[in-house]
Amino acid sequence: FSLLLSLGATKDMGKMLGGDEEKDPDAAKKEEERQEALRQQEEERKAKYAKMEAEREVMRQGIRDKYGIKKKEEKEAEAQAALEANAEGSLTRPKKAIPPGCGDEEEEEEESILDTVIKYLPGPLQDMFKK
Repeated sequence: FSLLLSLGATKDMGKMLGGDEEKDPDAAKKEEERQEALRQQEEERKAKYAKMEAEREVMRQGIRDKYGIKKKEEKEAEAQAALEANAEGSLTRPKKAIPPGCGDEEEEEEESILDTVIKYLPGPLQDMFKK
């Protein structure tokens, strides 16, 4: 047994020192087959895990439906849609609601300003504006 080890070791040592290497004529073909086998195993593994994850997602969706829970992405999408609906037409920030009665005062002010101006006009011009 030790004789085999010593022969193997000397053979490897010879290769390391730059001795003649035995060339396997099918080495490239074997390496290519090995790489293909590794790729195939990786694809099978990915397919297996994708299938398992799909089954888990079906189960999760069943639980969400049962308890009325929404996914994080759905909540974010709804919040974003609500913001967009509020900020429609605005490029910078959401519009603020105008308190009731704020827009009505301007018309009253304009009328009172007109009345004030009419008061200071001479009599004949006041008659023209009042008609």
